[in-house]
Amino acid sequence: MTDGSEAVTIGALDGVRVLDFTSVMAGPFATRMLADLGAEVIKVESLEGDQVRARPPKRDGFSAYFGTLNAGKQSIACNLKSPDIIALIKELIATCDILVENFRPGVMARFGLDFAALREANPRLIYCSISGYGQTGPKALFPAYAPVIHAASGFDMVNLRYQDGADRPATSGVFIADVLGGTHAFGAIQAALYQREKTGQGQHIDLSMLEAMVGMLVFETQEAQFPGDARRPLYTPLKTSDGFIMVAPTSPRNFEQLSEAVGHPEWRDDPRFRTNADRNANWSTLLGLTELWTQERSAAEAETILTRHGVPCARYRDIGELLDDPQLEARGAFARVQDRAGVFKVPNPPFRMSGSRVEARGTMSRHWARTARMCWQRWE
Repeated sequence: MTDGSEAVTIGALDGVRVLDFTSVMAGPFATRMLADLGAEVIKVESLEGDQVRARPPKRDGFSAYFGTLNAGKQSIACNLKSPDIIALIKELIATCDILVENFRPGVMARFGLDFAALREANPRLIYCSISGYGQTGPKALFPAYAPVIHAASGFDMVNLRYQDGADRPATSGVFIADVLGGTHAFGAIQAALYQREKTGQGQHIDLSMLEAMVGMLVFETQEAQFPGDARRPLYTPLKTSDGFIMVAPTSPRNFEQLSEAVGHPEWRDDPRFRTNADRNANWSTLLGLTELWTQERSAAEAETILTRHGVPCARYRDIGELLDDPQLEARGAFARVQDRAGVFKVPNPPFRMSGSRVEARGTMSRHWARTARMCWQRWE
């Protein structure tokens, strides 16, 4: 996708072949982004299929959740305990540029498909392993899904500390560790492809979801080492007459714009708000006074007025509203893909490239249960 001045049909990863041994979310998120840039992604599933195929929301038996993570891919269903299948995969690997897997550490080695074994067949192979804790260390073999990593990384306890009045960590529903781990894996693979252009050699990428989450806590890891006396200013929802709005007057200019927007220019001379330090010390007071203004207006009205004055803000929206959001529509943020139950929307990658097509491909990964030889013929 481009700025609309021209139609780009070339993908940055056209001609790149990926063998995808991933399931559930973190790995499939990474490989779908590879497919979005034009890579040929061959998803290798068990005979039962990726478990997400059975997860809602479903239409006519087909999971849109699975479809979002696997748009643009094709699948083969194999018994990886079969010597014949392993032999065929080793033949296929010679034609591949990238392998991505998110088994627990050691599983691919038991299949005879670890990096050390496959690099002999293809020295240019880029092999990415995604796991909860990484391939090494005392917790490497511990089972882990995103909610477990949220707890282990400190992320949930950080959020608890930021929630006044809460007595336990928040319930997990959005799997941040999976998306973040998959995104980091996607980036690392691009770097490895670039290095291979210079060296001619592939390499192993060891991606830890735990470390991805820890790396996201930029301020908190420093605060833990160098604790201060003052609490960090927190951004709290402000009530409106029909919902909530987020207001973030972080800079001196933003504060001036806010005071003008809400009709209180005298705040600029208030000793509580004169400097950044003063405002930080009295942050909750400033937001409380602002909320007196927002409560008298609808979220949409408050957003309109504040935005007109240049104040960073946004009303809280349900996810359903975003499916037809004018900003996202203008950006081409959603693609329409199709499986055997029909057409539905999936998010595109959040970046655009002037010389490359960047969007979900319209076809869907199907589950091809075949004999070993037929699986091989499918991809020759």
